[in-house]
Parts: sequence; C-alpha cells; structure tokens
Amino acid sequence: MPRAMTAVEKILAAHAGRKQVEPGETVWARVDWCLANDITAPLAIEQMQAMGCERVFDPERIILVPDHFLPAKDVASARQAQVLREFARKQGIRHYYEVGRMGIEHALLPELGILQPGQLLVGADSHTCTCGALGVFATGVGSTDLACAMALGELWFRVPATVKVEFTGRLAPWVGAKDLALFLVSRLGTDGANQLALEFGGEVVADLPLDGRLTLCNMVVEAGATAGLVPAGGWRSSPGAQLEAWLRWDVSQLEPQVARPYSPADVVAVHEVAGTPVDQVVIGSCTNGRYLDLVAAAEILGGRKVHPRVRLIVIPATQRVYRRALEEGLIQVFVEAGAAVSTPTCGPCLGGHMGVLAEGEVCLATTNRNFRGRMGHPDSRVYLANPAVAAATAVAGHIAHPEEVVGSGPHRGPGVEVRR
Repeated sequence: MPRAMTAVEKILAAHAGRKQVEPGETVWARVDWCLANDITAPLAIEQMQAMGCERVFDPERIILVPDHFLPAKDVASARQAQVLREFARKQGIRHYYEVGRMGIEHALLPELGILQPGQLLVGADSHTCTCGALGVFATGVGSTDLACAMALGELWFRVPATVKVEFTGRLAPWVGAKDLALFLVSRLGTDGANQLALEFGGEVVADLPLDGRLTLCNMVVEAGATAGLVPAGGWRSSPGAQLEAWLRWDVSQLEPQVARPYSPADVVAVHEVAGTPVDQVVIGSCTNGRYLDLVAAAEILGGRKVHPRVRLIVIPATQRVYRRALEEGLIQVFVEAGAAVSTPTCGPCLGGHMGVLAEGEVCLATTNRNFRGRMGHPDSRVYLANPAVAAATAVAGHIAHPEEVVGSGPHRGPGVEVRR
C-alpha cells in the first residue's frame, strides 16, 4: 500500500516520475523553471560552456533577472549584466528582465503569474525558497547545479523530511509575517532546519495576504531549510504523512521582533532594543519590499519627517510595486518625509550599493540577513525588523515600536499589512 506523503514529497515524486518518494532518498527530477541573477548566472553560463552544451533545454523555462548590482554600479557589474543580456538574446530566452522592466527576482516571479502550485523551481540564489508561498517546491542551488538544470531540464534532489509549522491565535497590532519569520528562526536557530522542508499552516497563516506568505517563506533558509511551503491547489500533505516534527505556537502575545547583530536568530522583542541609535534605515528587499510593506511604512511616515541624523532608503521590490506606490501617493509620502527612493535593486541588502555602511555605523533594515559585514564595513551593525518598526525607527532616530511614533490607535494588520 503506498505510503501517505507530504506536499513536498508529492511534488518531487511527480517530477521524478515516481509513485512515491521517502525522506533521505536522492532522486532525479524534472524542473519546471530555472532562475538566475547577475551574480550567479554568469557562473552557470560558464559551466554550461565547459560542459560543451550549446543550448538550454527550453528557453521558455529559463528566467534571468539582473537585480543584485543593477543599475550597474561599476564596469564589472555592467559586464555581468552584459553576459546575461547576450546569453538571453542568443538562446531566445523570453523571461529576461532588466532595468526599467524588472524587480528583485523573488518578488518579480510571483507577479509574472507563470508559477503554478505543484511546480518545481530551482534558482541560483538561496532565497529562491520565497516562491514556496505559491505552493511551489522552490529551492536554491549552486551555479554548477543550475548549469546542469539549464542544460538537461532535470537535477538531483535529496528528498527533505517535512516539519509542519502552525501559527495560531490573532496577531497584535504592528505584528506580521516578518515577526513570525524572525520568531521562527530564533526558535530553530540558523541550522535547525538543515535538510528539512517547512510546511506552514494555522489560522494566522491562512489570514496572511500573499505578500506576508512570501515574506514567511523567504526566510526559511535563514534556519537552514531546503524549502518552505504554503500548501495550495491539490498539493497538500495527506493525513498520516510522516513528519519530522509538528510545531505549534500561539502568537497572540507576540510583539514586533528585532534581530540583533550578527545573526537573524539573535531575536528579541522590540522593547528590549528600543532606544538604540541608528544611522540608516532600509525598507525594501525580497523580504519586505512589496506593496503592503510600503503601505505599512507610509502609514507611519505620513505627515512626519525622518530624523535629521538618519538616512532612510526605500526600495520598492518591483517596477509594478513602484508604479502602484507612485499612483497611490506612497512615493510622495516617502519623499516628503525625507527618504531616498530607489529603483528596484537588491543593492544594500548584500552591501552592493545604494546604502553601504561605513565603519561603526548602525542600520535597521527590513532585509533578511545581518551577518558581520553583510551591508558594508565589518564593524558596522545591522538590525532586522518589519517595515512598520523600520519606519518608526527612521522617524525616532533610534529603534522604536511604532506606537512610540503614532500612539496606540485602532491599527490592526495581517503581517503589518494594513487592513483599512
């Protein structure tokens, strides 16, 4: 009798042409999509050429998004993008998105509407796991593995065991998906989910808008997970499926969370670090640069000014988000508050450009990593928080709970994403 399988196992079995798979097995599986950016794609292209492969397996299934150092910050980054551009043209790759038409890859893909529940996406970037919010098995791979996938249309996978994570209760004001993600990483540690898939459920996750679910899945890799998944469509775990663990937390009393330098797992409630002076605040990235993230930030910043000692950088995650924010007046709110608003880019998240930190500087960001030197000088410090905390911090000049800036009002939102 076939064993009951988890959602992730079902997806991998279907793509491996198998009736069932088990955790720990290594399988060859067909891939639906291959993703790469301006850092990782040139390496994959080089490896393809070294393999003697002249054509990708399907130009309609390759997605190239130069987003890390674009718009080009120097000649080297311009050359990286040029390699992608020329490769896309020669291969006939339609899904190539550059400056003016692009977005941060993990925010852009859900917007494109090309991913479907039950599909398999591999990307040469660790935060490819973001798209698990769409019911996709999405995982990061190295550039050499991506070269194989682009050439052959298949790749090897070690079937991960599944941990079911349920968040119950009702979120407090100004608490959202980023806080759930930081809370989870703090409980599991940065390697507590190695070789595992995290499947999310519970009424709190059910109430999250898609923006919030994407944020939640984005950060599973910070706990070492292979993938995160919010079940969708018919791709759901069967009753009796074998689980590595089943974790449940009532998060009704959860406060906004802040990760301290130098680990996304060193997490405390915002009141424990409130008052810490900052030099810079960044609102954006593949974690929190979506439309509802900007709405939450604008709710704090409207009619207020960024503290004179603080640089506030706001980066919409995609051109579509930028355009909507412009049409609805959010960009005006940011500019009038004293923020710098950028075209979509990963930029400061990885210390690339648009917000690199000097020695001794402190930043609070809505990004996903705060390792030593991540955003600039090794002796700079980065705190991680949700967009509302980031906006409040920019106004206060120090790490602050949103209520310190706006008072305790009727606000309540699913994932800091505002319900109006």
